Amino acid sequence: MRFLDFVTPKWMSMVFGMVCVGILMTGLAVPGARAESARAAPDSETSRILALGDSMMAWHAISNSSIADAMSEILGEPVDNRAIGGARIIYGLPVTGAIGMKISKQYRGEDADWVVINGGGNDLWLGCGCGKCDRKMARMIAPNGQSGEIPRLVWRIRETGARVIYLGYLRSPGVDSVIDACRELGDEFETRIARMVRAMDGVYFLDVSNLVPDGDRSFHGVDMIHPSKKASRVIGHKLAEVIRMVDETR
Repeated sequence: MRFLDFVTPKWMSMVFGMVCVGILMTGLAVPGARAESARAAPDSETSRILALGDSMMAWHAISNSSIADAMSEILGEPVDNRAIGGARIIYGLPVTGAIGMKISKQYRGEDADWVVINGGGNDLWLGCGCGKCDRKMARMIAPNGQSGEIPRLVWRIRETGARVIYLGYLRSPGVDSVIDACRELGDEFETRIARMVRAMDGVYFLDVSNLVPDGDRSFHGVDMIHPSKKASRVIGHKLAEVIRMVDETR
């Protein structure tokens, strides 16, 4: 029996849930732990740029090398990184959801100029095992990109006047990865995101699906899922370029 045959979606969700609870409890037990890991901007009152999402955005924050850190460095201003590993678009538990495991809860209605969002990967991989995910994806974003949890969050942010960038996911570089089965779903998901963006003013999509050259492992960590420091830096720079291209004040 192959490992992936044994790892069912239900089994993955159970194990991942226990890991996430452990991570959350560890973070809550150490005052200031999250602030220390987010050089990009611990003070939301002074940050005009917010970053929301899952582990793609949060990865390397503890070493000040996350995507948000790279954005902050290039733009020369703080970026408040609220992303949490394991966070999902659809998340039913109220307590951990309010802490930030539900990505929409990471946004609290603050006055900001830009909000960068990523998310949806955990919903597809851990939520339905990248298998029968039609209903799950439709709840996140409809085929036309006009309804669902993601457009609802983006509209909520846009109503404050903030511009939004939705960040897509890296793809594996032609080598084995446990998320290879998610590639087609990921493509469909991001097609819907692109449709949403085309229909909304002040909303942008950064597609990084073709960022990784074939066979190049340097853009991924050892797990071949999360971005390496190199990838986080490149993506952060690309996000900063989008902001500077649109926003003449930066």
